[in-house]
Amino acid sequence: MTQIPDARWGSSDSALARTIARFGSTRLGSWTIRTLMPVDRKLLVRSNGRRTLLGPIGAPVMLLETIGRKSGQTRLNPLLFARDGDSVIVVGSNFGQAHHPGWTGNLIATPAAVAVVGGQRVPVTAALLDGDEAETAYRKMVEIADTYSAYRGRTDRQIRVFRLTPTSSPLST
Repeated sequence: MTQIPDARWGSSDSALARTIARFGSTRLGSWTIRTLMPVDRKLLVRSNGRRTLLGPIGAPVMLLETIGRKSGQTRLNPLLFARDGDSVIVVGSNFGQAHHPGWTGNLIATPAAVAVVGGQRVPVTAALLDGDEAETAYRKMVEIADTYSAYRGRTDRQIRVFRLTPTSSPLST
C-alpha cells in the first residue's frame, strides 16, 4: 500500500502565505480562488500533481479523482488536505457556499477514488466522518488553512468531512 506523499513547495510560514490566507478568508478571496480553480486544475493535471497555484504558500494540495455519480465519468478536483496518520482529511467546504460540492456526493456514491500528489497516483477509499470524529478532522484542516474557520461561518449546512485511506485497489470506471 502506497502512502499519500507530502509533496509541497513554498513555505506556509512566509509573509506571502499569511497574506493569501487572510485574503482567502474574505468573500472576495474565496471568489477569486474559485474563479482560478479551472486554471489550477489544468496545472495540477499537466504536472501530475506536482505544481499548483497554491504551491508558493506551502499548502498540501492534491488532485482528487472521483467517478461522477450521475455521469459515470472521471472527475478531477484540486483540494487541500491534512495528514491523519497514513490517511488524509479533505473537507467539502465549497468556500462556505450554501450547497455541497459535487465531489462529495461522488465520494458518497463511490468511495473508491485516486489522490494525485507529487507525481504519484494513490488509490484511496473515502469514509464520510460524523460527530466528534468529523469535528477533530475539521480542526486539522483549520490548522492547515485558517480559511476553513471562515467557510464554516458562511453556511448553515453541515460541511462534509472525509478521511481518504490508501488502498491497493485501483479506481475502476
